[in-house]
Amino acid sequence: TLFRSNPQVKIPMPKSLQKVEKGLRKLGQDKVADNFVETMNRAAEKAVPEAASIFADSVTEMSIADAKEILQGEDDAATQYFRKKNGDKLKEKFLPIVKQATNQVGVTSRYKKMTSNLGMLSNFIDTDNLDLDEYVTNKAMDGLFAMVAAEEKKIRENPLERTTDLLKKVFGSAGPGN
Repeated sequence: TLFRSNPQVKIPMPKSLQKVEKGLRKLGQDKVADNFVETMNRAAEKAVPEAASIFADSVTEMSIADAKEILQGEDDAATQYFRKKNGDKLKEKFLPIVKQATNQVGVTSRYKKMTSNLGMLSNFIDTDNLDLDEYVTNKAMDGLFAMVAAEEKKIRENPLERTTDLLKKVFGSAGPGN
């Protein structure tokens, strides 16, 4: 429930389908819309664990100059570093997992069911150009980095959050609060 229970990272209905969502809700089909959103979030949740090994690899590859830049950088300097260094690798890992998960949890079938109930409305909405797997993958990455940035901020602001030797070593040299 990493994504589903966190309003900061919960994946919403794609913009191109928000009219569909409103229409469904007006017709009392809230459950169809809610199920669709939940299945997208479940797919993202299945991909996120893959990030740990990628982040670990980038920490071991980090140069002293990178570490110094992160230490002296903004509140989300480490997050920016991870995103820049790992964005493509994460997407490469996430996309097949999201595709498999969307098939397993029924995103595609829910999407078809949802859009098939549109009737005349379907003429006004471009549902053909929406790649749901790409959308969920991008949102999963955005959510992951939002959570990493929040943790980084806590670590920088509160010495008690520096629980590992590595964190103590990196952020301890900056003193409390940076």
